[in-house]
Amino acid sequence: MPTSFFNDLLQTLTDRGRAILGLPRDVVARGNVVELGEHLLSGRGEASGVALARAVLDSYAAAPLAGRLSFLTALAERFGADRSLVEKAIEAYRKEPSEANLHALHTAAEARRQELMRRLNLAPGGTAALVRMREELLAHLSARPDLRIVDEDFVHLFSSWFNRGFLVLKPIDWTTPANILEKIIRYEAVHEIRDWDDLRGRLEPPDRRCFAFFHPQLVDEPLIFVEVALTGEIPGAIAPLLARKRTPIAAREATTAVFYSISNTQKGLAGVSFGNFLIKQVVEDLKRELPNLKTFVTLSPVPGFAAWLKRERQAEASDALDADAKATLRLLDEPGWHEDAEKAERLRKVLMAAAAWYFLKAKTPKGRPVDPVARFHLGNGARLERLDFLGDTSPKGLEQAHGLMVNYLYALEDIEKNHEAFAAAGEVIASSAVRKLLKNNAPSRAVTLIPTD
Repeated sequence: MPTSFFNDLLQTLTDRGRAILGLPRDVVARGNVVELGEHLLSGRGEASGVALARAVLDSYAAAPLAGRLSFLTALAERFGADRSLVEKAIEAYRKEPSEANLHALHTAAEARRQELMRRLNLAPGGTAALVRMREELLAHLSARPDLRIVDEDFVHLFSSWFNRGFLVLKPIDWTTPANILEKIIRYEAVHEIRDWDDLRGRLEPPDRRCFAFFHPQLVDEPLIFVEVALTGEIPGAIAPLLARKRTPIAAREATTAVFYSISNTQKGLAGVSFGNFLIKQVVEDLKRELPNLKTFVTLSPVPGFAAWLKRERQAEASDALDADAKATLRLLDEPGWHEDAEKAERLRKVLMAAAAWYFLKAKTPKGRPVDPVARFHLGNGARLERLDFLGDTSPKGLEQAHGLMVNYLYALEDIEKNHEAFAAAGEVIASSAVRKLLKNNAPSRAVTLIPTD
């Protein structure tokens, strides 16, 4: 109710602002979005400002692709910092390096587009419109690196507007409004939800949970959601968790909470982290609801493994694979290898050793694990607990990881310590079971392995 009232109030201000400005209702179709942006920054009062903000956003949405790209280009070229003010502020600070002059320099150096974005955010629906604008901006970055400065400003502002203090954690269940459930189906990015019956099987049973973060300005739009299975042990495969004809257990009989799918929903918020807060909050809520839960783990995909392994197999010299390993891995090229027990068993040892190398030694230029899911969970303070051979034999699982899945363990007493070790030095916290999979257990220069058990 409060959000609806506030939006109605802003809409009233918008309508009144149009009258104050003399803007006709079809201004969206005729307005020059860059000029409207300049007018908005000039400052003409609250009501007119809200109207102008809405006019800018509507004009942008109604413009053709070329027109929208022109506006994004203008944000980079015309709405940067005022260089003359920056030079004056620098000179003033050099003459008197006071805190006041330093603050003035900081203010002068801020790009004008940041203030423009703040004012656009005041319009009804402004937050959602800006998220969509950034989503479109991201699609241009590979061809237009000059727009990265605009993207950096979006990330800077979104990180404040979408910080944990504004996020609301809500459970998603079978009684949640249908418009939100439809979005859960649409946004599921890890394990496809095929239909409403499939969704019901993930939400309604007593041993299933789902939680999502919402923002007050995006009331019916989950920002990120996690699906949870309550089990009696750490699972090694996804199919039993998603099986429609399975026998649920009572929630209070479970000892393990399994985070088996985490999906970000808003492409325009890429780079704004919600997942670390989500998992920690869900763990706290589940422990409060179900004190019987002792273990919190993921059952995670390994999206980069197959591509990495292909490169290593093709490399003339590979630190990860010797000639014998490469020869055995040719079995991966045979259709249906995973259904042949003999072939699968021949591959198991070699594939798992390669996977251990992938997680523990393969690094990005910045010294972090090459796998994006690993970076996420290790950065959150989880431990690399177990590798699961043929954990996902779906077409997607075979294509991206040859069926490999992994469990990350969230041991509550170690989360902060693990996070600090990873953040400070890129240290990979791994169980002895994972470390033993390496043919050579000696630590490499690329990683520090920390015994934890």
